[in-house]
Amino acid sequence: MLMEKKKGKEFLKESKQCRSRNMDEDSLHPEEYAEQKIDCIGHKEYNIHSYMFTLRNTSSQPASFILLGIPGLENAQFGIAFLFCVMYVVAVVGNITILHIIRMDSTLHEPMYLFLAMLATSDLVLSSSTQPKMLAILWFHAHEIGYHACLIQVFFIHAFASVESGVLMAMALDRYVAICFPLRHPSILTTSVVVKVGTVVLGRGLLLVSPFCFMISRMPFCTNRVIPQSYCEHMAVLKLLCVDTRVNRGYGLFVAFSVGCFDILVISVSYVMILRAVLQLPSDEARFKAFGTCASHICVILALYIPALFTFLTHRFGHQVPRVVHIMFANVYLLVPPMLNPIIYGVRTKQIRDRVIRGFCGKDT
Repeated sequence: MLMEKKKGKEFLKESKQCRSRNMDEDSLHPEEYAEQKIDCIGHKEYNIHSYMFTLRNTSSQPASFILLGIPGLENAQFGIAFLFCVMYVVAVVGNITILHIIRMDSTLHEPMYLFLAMLATSDLVLSSSTQPKMLAILWFHAHEIGYHACLIQVFFIHAFASVESGVLMAMALDRYVAICFPLRHPSILTTSVVVKVGTVVLGRGLLLVSPFCFMISRMPFCTNRVIPQSYCEHMAVLKLLCVDTRVNRGYGLFVAFSVGCFDILVISVSYVMILRAVLQLPSDEARFKAFGTCASHICVILALYIPALFTFLTHRFGHQVPRVVHIMFANVYLLVPPMLNPIIYGVRTKQIRDRVIRGFCGKDT
């Protein structure tokens, strides 16, 4: 706005100077007067184009946005921030611990634990892309976020949400092969195959989400720069654009349904096949053990998909849902799974649990 006012004042000043020179028409030779008039008009038109270009640039790429945090709960934001901070610390410490244990213990360099390491990495990126800024908003009222920082946040949130969903799908396939083809599991899911699956999952997230930021960066924004939540999300940023966003919304729906539906379908089919194989086992103990190996994964899937689906559906169709409820679920979707995943796998997986206990007891070698 300051730049626009400065350009406007310069334009008015130069226009007045042109008018003052042209008022001395009687003192000039007709040819000199005509040349000066042409120069002044050309100069005036140049300034008009320059001024309009500045306005267009300013409106298409605002310097920053304003994140409100959690509207409606202003009085409770300090306590909420403390809860979020505790959850974030648990998520960071837990996932780093998982990564450290898997890296240090060569016996855990198996497909299940390699996929778990990918999940922990995705959780760290997903939570760290939003929580530090969210805590700054709630504690220090640092509501402003830069334009490019906002787009980077959009990219990381959606790209690594897709990666996390893909890793959960790969883990379901791993459980299917381990239970239905136990003797062939080492030969089917080799380390190279696991790395290739992880690369494909990562590439899918990056390639599908990159157009979000590219399309947004080429569109003009309205004067309203307020995002009524605590982080930059694709649909929230689209609402600030001053053009038709049907293409953006359509592409967003395509990505959400193609990624979500495909992953959920593969996970569902895998567990149907697992259920059929488990029910054919001869003893109750064998069936219980087989179900136990899948319990952690099922809990992680529910922790991710339930808040994610609620957030996605309310953003597009749940206009009657109170904004406070929607914003709280949006925060839960990005914070609770990264916090719960290391806890669930740390408690349910004996190898990781034993390593953590030995580490705390000072017996870790």
